[in-house]
Amino acid sequence: MVKNEAVEALGALAQEHRLDLFRLLVQAGRSGMSAGRIADRLGVPNSSLSFHLAQLQKAGLIAQRRDGRSLIYTADYAAMDRLVAYLMENCCAGEGCAVPSEPRGECA
Repeated sequence: MVKNEAVEALGALAQEHRLDLFRLLVQAGRSGMSAGRIADRLGVPNSSLSFHLAQLQKAGLIAQRRDGRSLIYTADYAAMDRLVAYLMENCCAGEGCAVPSEPRGECA
């Protein structure tokens, strides 16, 4: 991942509804969720939901597929892994990090 991709992904997640939406899709697993079910779970109007889904898709964080008449959305786990890897690149001056035992982890 390059810097501009990370900025776009983080920007897409830097909004309350989109962050909730992405976390919901992560929890839904590889089977994903239909747009209608997402709207019901989040209590977001369909018009707003379409906008938020488009922003996350543009950032490459979610994927869409058709299943009959429904659109199913899934989190792109590979994209999420690339973003986290980018954020953690060269962590702790390259010495590796200890598994955090406290809410705020510290380097080994």
